[in-house]
Amino acid sequence: MKHRIIFKTSLGDEVYYLKDTIFVKFGVDRNGISTSKLNGGFSSNFKSVFNHHLSQENIDYLTDHDLLQYLIDHCKLLDIDYRKSTGLVTLAEMNHTSISTMSFKNLKVTAITTAGVRTNASRAGDPASYYEEYGKFGTINTIILTNIRLAEETLIDAAVTATEAKAVALNDLKIPSQYSNGYATGTGTDGLCIFSNLESDNVLTNAGKHSKLGELIGQAVIESVKKAVRKQVWISPKSQSNVLVRLNRYSLDINEFYESLDFDKKEFIMMLQKEMKKQDNVAIASSILNLMDEIECGLIKKDEALALANKTLENCNSYPIKKLLEYWIDYFI
Repeated sequence: MKHRIIFKTSLGDEVYYLKDTIFVKFGVDRNGISTSKLNGGFSSNFKSVFNHHLSQENIDYLTDHDLLQYLIDHCKLLDIDYRKSTGLVTLAEMNHTSISTMSFKNLKVTAITTAGVRTNASRAGDPASYYEEYGKFGTINTIILTNIRLAEETLIDAAVTATEAKAVALNDLKIPSQYSNGYATGTGTDGLCIFSNLESDNVLTNAGKHSKLGELIGQAVIESVKKAVRKQVWISPKSQSNVLVRLNRYSLDINEFYESLDFDKKEFIMMLQKEMKKQDNVAIASSILNLMDEIECGLIKKDEALALANKTLENCNSYPIKKLLEYWIDYFI
């Protein structure tokens, strides 16, 4: 159970589950790019890749030790040549790994992802927030395997497509940034490795969104990220279909709201629990939040957004939802 193959590609790449590590032993000669401290950047001599869960003991150790040396030492534990491998680290559990494969004719793309987005989800351009402690971080790590040959510049092109796809997955799930009112596009510590097949005669030169390769990369990453997020932090379309979850993106002190409420708090909460997942209430809340987004982006003037928000609120037949939305509108619009 501790050392078992959980997936095998058509090229013979073997994906092993080793309790605290997902280890991929390549079945062909591969080149690739990696964001890792271990052999990061481009190499044409990769034999393996791994994604490693950091325990609290590991985190404590790394507070005053070098991450690169830690990765080299981990390669020794795996009995692999650290000069021909690369690896990512994360707090996500390895048993929550998601693997997705997309194919078209003789083209195949596999994405292997772990994802934690509760504490470190952020949006590109958010105010910087740097922590030394690994324990503060959630991380989305993705390893991509292709069965065709790509040059260095095409691997970088693929990385752009994969990064955009990750943002699409998080946006589809409406995952909020922890540092602004916007939707997250990733976390502050994401990792990415992409590999191609040096033994293939099929050399592709474009991995952008117009290419079939780009399409498959996008689809594989979107699916694997969504599945990994669901496994690790239980976020899914169903969990996100909730008025309180949506309102949390424009967060307010809920205790202040209850203090201003001329209604029994316990009874109000009981009513709210019955109403917060109803589709019409979620749709109304989402529409009003979208108006707040439009104001932040400078697309709609405040007075026009306020009039539209109040007009939308007229369609709300739920007392607790209406009171919540009135409070959010008054504060943010």
